[in-house]
Parts: sequence; C-alpha cells; structure tokens
Amino acid sequence: MVPRTTLHWRLIERLTTMHPPLVMGVVNATPDSFHPGSRTGSVDHVLGLVESMLGAGADIIDIGGQSSRPGSQEVSEMDERARVLPLLAALVGQFPQALFSIDTYRAGVAKAAVEHGARLVNDITAGTSDPRMLATVAHLGVPYVAMHMQGTPATMQHAPAYTEVVDEVTRFLSDRLNAARAAGIADVILDPGFGFGKTTAHNFDLLRGLPRLAQLGAPILVGLSRKRMIQETLGVGTADAMNGTTVLNTLALVNGASIIRVHDVREAAQVVALLRAAHMLPRM
Repeated sequence: MVPRTTLHWRLIERLTTMHPPLVMGVVNATPDSFHPGSRTGSVDHVLGLVESMLGAGADIIDIGGQSSRPGSQEVSEMDERARVLPLLAALVGQFPQALFSIDTYRAGVAKAAVEHGARLVNDITAGTSDPRMLATVAHLGVPYVAMHMQGTPATMQHAPAYTEVVDEVTRFLSDRLNAARAAGIADVILDPGFGFGKTTAHNFDLLRGLPRLAQLGAPILVGLSRKRMIQETLGVGTADAMNGTTVLNTLALVNGASIIRVHDVREAAQVVALLRAAHMLPRM
C-alpha cells in the first residue's frame, strides 16, 4: 500500500483541499469516443448526465471535445471549441460548486475553457504537442495533468514497443513534471497513459509499477475504464467490461493512484468507499 497525501490545489481564485482518492467522471463531447455511454447529446442530456455523476460521488468532471481512441483523427481547434465551450458554460452555470476539467492538448482551448469555468487542464501529450501549453497553464493558475503517450491517437497502437515500459514511462513523466514545475505550474498530476501506445502486457506492467511512479512525488491519475486490456484479457466487449474495470481500479488505488478516471462513477465511488472502510487507503 502506498500512502497518499491531502492535496491543496490552487484553482485561480481559491485554494481547495482535496482528499484522495478522487473519482473523475468522463463526459465526451464527441460522436466517436470508444465507449458509447460517455458520448454526449443535447445540452439537457449533458446536464442530466453530470447531475447523475455528481450525485454518485464524482469529485471532478472531465470534458473533452476530441476523441483520443486508437485510430481517431484530429479535429480542428474551431470544432473542438464549438463542442466544449457551450457545454462548459451551461455546466458551470448549473453546477457552480463542481470542479470541471478540460481534456485538451491545445493551449488555446485550455485558456478558453478556463475562461468558461474549467479549473483543471488534462493534456494527453504532457505539453509536447503545443509548445505554449505549459506557460499557458502556469499563467492560468490551475492544476495540470501530464500524460504519457507513445505516438499519437491515430498511430499509438501500431506495434508499440519499449525496452522496459515502467522505466521509460517513469523517466518521461519525471521530465515532464520538472518541465511543468519550471514553467511555474504549482499543481501537477501524472498519468501513465494506460492504452495510449501500450500493449495489454505493457499496461499490466504499468499497473504493477504504479508505486514506482508515485515516488516521483506527484499525484497519479489512471484511466482504466472499460479499456482494451480488460476486453482482451476477459474476451468481452466494451459494454461488458464493467466488472474488469472495478477490479483494475481497485488494484490501481491499492498501488498508489490518487485519481481514477471513469465512465461509471457510482461503481468507482463504491470501490473507494470499500477500500476506505477496509483501511487500505492510508494517508500521510
């Protein structure tokens, strides 16, 4: 078991205390995300979905306007803005106390989203795609998620290869953590990027290696929800990967993850509650 500390995040105008592990609910403002249940429809549909997630125990709601599923193609910045900004405005208006994250690798989208009420930036490229990103987030004064990915969403599952995946991911995230801090970002979260340029074997190596990642001294976010490593191992489809998701989220939390990013908030919150009741989530 890996101890985790209370987080004190600077969210522009206020300091907020967060008690991990945290549950991040996924809302995809896209027509092609790999899990159909996370795709959004009308604004009213999104408001209802987010109300349900918050009621089920979500600590953060992550809004994304561009699919990062394997083989997905990039959309324009204009399209990405059109997908997420009206949703953010409506959500912040309806749920002013909620914590919303913007899932983007574009500095311009991150800035606009924060101006519309987002208070966390989740970047699958860890600032390597847009050279303005780290300085932009530092200026905005919000927490930042830096994720590891080999390749791009369009190419990442074309024969990913590593000499030693845990070492290489840890080295990359250490470098990006240092770069983010050097740019002036106070609160950095690290994501090993399960399924982003990794085979199922790589993913399980990373799951076992989470305690090593936690030694970098930043909170660890994991996104295991309904992913291919579950489907391939159990011989099920996305719709039947809930039980496997629960098992892997449990292992990730015991191994030191501070945030689990999920499509199914109620089940994830139950994992957290049961581990707390069993005193298997010690804090320093």
